[in-house]
Amino acid sequence: MAARLYRAVFACIGWFAVALQYGVTITGNPDQAPGVLTLHFFSYFTILSNILVALALTAPVLAPSSRLGRWSASEGVRAALAMYIVVVGLTYHFLLAATGKPQVWSLVANDLLHYVMPAGFALDWLLFTPKGRLRWIDPVKWLVPVLAYGAWTLLHGALSGWWPYWFVNVDKLGLGKAMVYFAGLLIFFLIVGLIVVAIDRTFGRRDRRPASA
Repeated sequence: MAARLYRAVFACIGWFAVALQYGVTITGNPDQAPGVLTLHFFSYFTILSNILVALALTAPVLAPSSRLGRWSASEGVRAALAMYIVVVGLTYHFLLAATGKPQVWSLVANDLLHYVMPAGFALDWLLFTPKGRLRWIDPVKWLVPVLAYGAWTLLHGALSGWWPYWFVNVDKLGLGKAMVYFAGLLIFFLIVGLIVVAIDRTFGRRDRRPASA
């Protein structure tokens, strides 16, 4: 019951944050076509990660026996999402927060997407996800979606001249420097993933330990 209530609350927060950010994006750029803005919106790793997290919080509440519910209950899926969303929060705080000054509703959406949801889902993973089944190789596999996102960002940016983050802006940095930043980000993902696995294995050993007489 505690997990269900917790996930229901954070699912609502997550969907509200994504919807609010979309609304701010559309209304705050009246000179740009909504279709272009929508494509840009869904080209942020922050948005994609938060949508996946919101789905992983919603499915166990509304449809735990569905295919989506079973997917979201997987220890590997929840650990991977924890890695993604924690990196989102840390990257925003250390690399992006100082580059802009969001106002009012944009500030609310930013804080929810980059601070509240990463903390909320990390705590969900710590408290409610079974531990002890992850392998050290898993974080490497979790990098595949990040690589796919990087390929899409390069393709989209080359065709449109629009880049979601300054550290992947090939037009300004050059391809070589942008790739160095991206490689560094991949290493950071991997480090966070390995920490996730270490926590999982530590908690798993504790949970399997026989109770004292």
